[in-house]
Amino acid sequence: MQDLFDLTGKVAIVTGSTRGIGRASAEALTAHGAKVVISSRKQEACDEVAAALNAQFGEDTALGVAASISDKAALEHLVDETRRVFGRIDVLVCNAASNPYYGPLEGIADEQFRKILDNNILSNHWLIQMVAPEMRARKEGSIIIVSSIGGLRGSPVIGAYNVSKAADFQLARNYAVEFGPDNVRVNCIAPGLIRTDFARALWEDPERIKVTNATTPLRRIGEPEEIAGAVVYLASKASAFMTGQAMVIDGGVTI
Repeated sequence: MQDLFDLTGKVAIVTGSTRGIGRASAEALTAHGAKVVISSRKQEACDEVAAALNAQFGEDTALGVAASISDKAALEHLVDETRRVFGRIDVLVCNAASNPYYGPLEGIADEQFRKILDNNILSNHWLIQMVAPEMRARKEGSIIIVSSIGGLRGSPVIGAYNVSKAADFQLARNYAVEFGPDNVRVNCIAPGLIRTDFARALWEDPERIKVTNATTPLRRIGEPEEIAGAVVYLASKASAFMTGQAMVIDGGVTI
């Protein structure tokens, strides 16, 4: 039982991991023994986080590889570099996402809607296609998609984003069915409001956050580190019999 969460020898790619939930998840994975690849749009930011992890956990623990999730060739490079340096991929954490529009769904422009769908659904599909073959060949692997409780609810201001996050739940379910016979698991995490730069517009307004906290059973929003534990759980043998599911971590909002 002591090694349920041990990730020694495992290699994980975490997208959007230079800050917020992605960075906290990468830090937690390395703390449990994994080697991680840090990825976001800017190489300098990736290198900075990788260097910090290497300083803390030892050289060759982390690698920084910049990749825009909207660029399939860049994602292929990310996967190829991971294999070149670390030799394998055991865990994929699809954390990066975008939301270029804040307002009623009926007012969104086509290009904004397409960007949300491409970056939040299609890019995850691409990455899964790229890493799954080796996992299936080894009969072991864990794919984790960071979705959102937005995928369970409607919203007057982030409707398109919520549509994409609902699709992520189904992406996980469908791939779980396809990959299950090869012991490759695919799950989602559905965070509530977390104190990240990405969600700043939702928590920085004093009046909005006051209302949010008043209607949340735990009376507060979450911190990135409070999602990272779920990533470790889903990446490790502790969750070996779990696939196609969505872990809701929202302080009780959706109950």
